[in-house]
Amino acid sequence: MGVKAKKAMKKKLKNGSSQLSAASGKDESADFLPLEGGPGRKLPRSETLENTAKVLYIGRIPHGFYENEMEGFFKQFGTIKRLRVARNKKTGKSKHFGFIEFESPEVAKIVSECMHNYLMFEHMLQVHLIPPERVHPKLWKGVNRWYKPLDWVQIERKRHNKERTLEENKKMVEGILKRDQRRRKRIEAAGIDYECPEIVGINQPVPKKIRFEEE
Repeated sequence: MGVKAKKAMKKKLKNGSSQLSAASGKDESADFLPLEGGPGRKLPRSETLENTAKVLYIGRIPHGFYENEMEGFFKQFGTIKRLRVARNKKTGKSKHFGFIEFESPEVAKIVSECMHNYLMFEHMLQVHLIPPERVHPKLWKGVNRWYKPLDWVQIERKRHNKERTLEENKKMVEGILKRDQRRRKRIEAAGIDYECPEIVGINQPVPKKIRFEEE
């Protein structure tokens, strides 16, 4: 068989197969062929979305694992851009959850996969990626300054030792006497024979009025 005869045979076979597929209504490039017949359908192609999440939520943070400790531990994975531990505004104590932002989204994904349910000081860390659209705009507000809790002992000391007027001092003494009377009644009701000492400094002399002689 010559070269021309071979080419003619291939062309004839190709045309025959295309005619058969057209007659049967089947498309070879189709992904889905209905059982009842009809044209084939292609399934929608789902494009893989690029991972851009850089912020991680970290829950169940144990006591003592704070900003410096977290930064020293997580920087082994990659460069940390920002870090925040949620704290009580009044006491400054940790709320046992926080957020970390890495410079690379690939590093953030690796950390979420490796550190989720990681046992640390009898606490199972909960690490999750936060999508960029769900990151609150005020999440990193004031993150660069460390929160210093208020010294409530010093505040209470100043309040207790402040200078009072005669009316304020009288009101304070009345409150002390009322509490003392209630304490005495509870001691008597308990059947305890005890003589409570008198409170010293209750009776304060009234300040003398200074009269200036008229010239």
